[in-house]
Amino acid sequence: MNTKKMIIAVIAVFILLEATNFLIHGLFLSKTYEGLTDVFRPMEEMSSMMWRMWIADLVWSFFFVFIFIKGYQNKGILEGVRYGVYIALFMNFVAAVAQNAVYPIPDTLALQWFIYGSIQSILLGVVTALIYKPKAA
Repeated sequence: MNTKKMIIAVIAVFILLEATNFLIHGLFLSKTYEGLTDVFRPMEEMSSMMWRMWIADLVWSFFFVFIFIKGYQNKGILEGVRYGVYIALFMNFVAAVAQNAVYPIPDTLALQWFIYGSIQSILLGVVTALIYKPKAA
């Protein structure tokens, strides 16, 4: 395992995860969330707890990269795409369906969570594959 590349990949994944989360939840879905005030905490309360989300996202980023490395096959960008698809189905699909069953959210929001989350997972997989690839001989 190349520890230096792993740390760089974790940091890159974390930064990209935060940026894409802002785009997805702060911009693309913000109007949808405004209509669901009875489902989510008030914005002020959520804002005061963002540090918890950052810790969770950092831990998630570590395991995203760590699991990729454990199955690493040196197959380039397509390996990152494949890994992103696996994560999308394992996490994004399951989370969207389960949360839709538990919380009173519209089906369209669950579908958007799955679609945006899948794109995000694939992008993060590609970035991980690009960073972790071995040096050219």
